[in-house]
Amino acid sequence: MTKALPRSRTSARSLPRPSARRKRAIKTSTPRKAPSRQALQARRKFLQHFPGGFRDETYLDWERSYKWDAHKKWDAALNQATFEGLIKAGKFEVIAAIATRIESRTNLLFSFEKMALRDAVRSPAGAQAFATALFDLLHGDESLELRFSSWVAAVSRLPRRQTRVLTWPLVTVFGFIAQPATHFFFKPMVTREAARRYGADLPYASRPSWPLYRDLLAFVRKVRSDISDLKPRDMIDLQSFLWVQGSDEYPD
Repeated sequence: MTKALPRSRTSARSLPRPSARRKRAIKTSTPRKAPSRQALQARRKFLQHFPGGFRDETYLDWERSYKWDAHKKWDAALNQATFEGLIKAGKFEVIAAIATRIESRTNLLFSFEKMALRDAVRSPAGAQAFATALFDLLHGDESLELRFSSWVAAVSRLPRRQTRVLTWPLVTVFGFIAQPATHFFFKPMVTREAARRYGADLPYASRPSWPLYRDLLAFVRKVRSDISDLKPRDMIDLQSFLWVQGSDEYPD
């Protein structure tokens, strides 16, 4: 009969599990920087005019509803599938007509910009250039940098009668209406004044370009972080917030 060997004093049961030997990594989060004095002043001004914040009934009536209505109209008439179908069918003038009609029901562009746009897309060639470039901006596979730069280049080549077509409001309005989660509508005078009051150095040139739009989006992201507790829904709320800061319509 074979004699049984004595069990080791350090059995597998007594050994600590590998996971117990290592200390768990402790996740630490960097505390968010407190908003600046100018940011707090901007917040107070907005709430002075709209005590209910972004859900205030007056705010909805004066600032948000007509912009959101334009987005809903766009989504119904020129969503990606419909837009793509019209492109494939060569119905460029139909696309241009729908886009300009939806924008015309807002007060986002100045009247001379609306007129310049209508003139630019009146010809078949102008309508085709506008429609295809706009589709690529909204639904292309390239980076936003390339899509925005290509859109600006296309707008710069549109037919021009009297007033120039290549303005910041015109190159940003359709992205804003179609995709308010992504695109910001840039009215230079008011937005730059809002940035100045906010204590931000916002680079600017009258000719639209990606580097300037990139810096604008970075500034808007900073504002969104500062007022995150007010729960802005999209770029419509953020554009409206900055409009309150820079427009003479809203005195201090």
